[in-house]
Amino acid sequence: MLQRLKSLLRDTHPLRLLYHKLKAMAATLLSGWPAKKLTVICITGTDGKTTTVAMTAHILHHAGKTVGASSSAFFEVNGKREHNPTQKTTVPPFALQRFLKRLVHENCEFAVLESSSHGLLQGRLWGIQPVVAAITNISQEHLDYHGTMGEYIRAKGLLFKALKGEGMKVLNKDDATYEAYGKIPSDHTVTYSPSGNTQSDLWMTNVHASPEGCTAHVHHHDEEADLHLSIPGIFNLANALTAIGCCVSVGIPFQECVTALTTFRGAPGRMEKIEEGQPFTVLIDFTVTPAAYEATLKSVTAMKRPGSRILVLTGSCGDRMKEKRPVVGKLCSDYADVVVVSNEDPYTEDPMKIIDDVFTGIRQNLPTIDVSSLANPPHTAFAVKIPDRLSAIRFLLQHAKPDDIVLLCGKGGDVTMWTKEGRIPWDEEEIVREELRREGRNQKAENMNRKLTTDY
Repeated sequence: MLQRLKSLLRDTHPLRLLYHKLKAMAATLLSGWPAKKLTVICITGTDGKTTTVAMTAHILHHAGKTVGASSSAFFEVNGKREHNPTQKTTVPPFALQRFLKRLVHENCEFAVLESSSHGLLQGRLWGIQPVVAAITNISQEHLDYHGTMGEYIRAKGLLFKALKGEGMKVLNKDDATYEAYGKIPSDHTVTYSPSGNTQSDLWMTNVHASPEGCTAHVHHHDEEADLHLSIPGIFNLANALTAIGCCVSVGIPFQECVTALTTFRGAPGRMEKIEEGQPFTVLIDFTVTPAAYEATLKSVTAMKRPGSRILVLTGSCGDRMKEKRPVVGKLCSDYADVVVVSNEDPYTEDPMKIIDDVFTGIRQNLPTIDVSSLANPPHTAFAVKIPDRLSAIRFLLQHAKPDDIVLLCGKGGDVTMWTKEGRIPWDEEEIVREELRREGRNQKAENMNRKLTTDY
């Protein structure tokens, strides 16, 4: 009966939203309002939320605070991480309240929560009044659910209204939402500017990137410090500003925030560098939106060494925002030398239809080859469809040359893949590590055979 009713009502119908809110109210009441015993920091945005949550928790932990964090990729309690099995940005209400109750039991002072537009609109955070509400950025995403950018922005804005005129906002002065969210009442607002706007509370200059990490000179009013991140991706410097903004808002000194981030090792599946002794760079990233693709590919281009190539694995999620697929294809072909389009999370859609949609955006001057040509691909630039994701990963790893950068987009730290038949196991990090180890073993065996043949 419930499923029948759901099928008749759109996702954002008032009755469906009321149903979600009632669940959240019940979860909060039955759990005893655990958020009231915690200092809650909530972070929203289109891209960068997971890394920013991880950075914020890391700074607080480094400062001697007891802290828990919830994100789409992980749960964390006092520095110990575990997978988030739901893979949802804002977990369902009963799971969320159980987690908050666990933090109280573990004597945590702080809770850092990744907050999605879906979760905010559905009231999953009911009963949680954050002390700090922060945003990374907003770009086109989830319009299949919200309908328009206006509605998407309004949903994100609910986080700042949850402050109830109190607490602190952390806003990106470079983002199009700054003016609108700045008008929502709060006790205080901390602004930051990745582009270097000196009219902000936090801004950065002298930005540099390499495959090993990135650096910037960060300013906070009259203070300044050199920030060194050991994770790649210039956009992670913007995430660092957001995290610093959250932490200075709760009393952590600016210099301590910057020092803490020098030991930050990243979030699962977010520009995660996979090292198994290979002579090229392998990065796994949960890149899904066009804006994220552009930022990630620009960052990888800045890391590229002369004469090396960028090899990218791409695709798109099923059952949502079909209009972004050719845009993703075009962005990949604009920046990468080798583009492999493969399966990602098809849900109920035909995987080949999704792959074809992405492929339509591949720029005309990038040669495309047929899967039958994979044994002897061109030595320079090309694009190809390889539907089986494992085969696609193997192809890229086998054909990467020294100093190349292999960028695997779309899955990040997920441990399952959504298909028409349901969820199947898919831990991309472990799969890539095993493939690199296998390639390493094959290379050693080949070298040994060559040596024996030569000696003979």
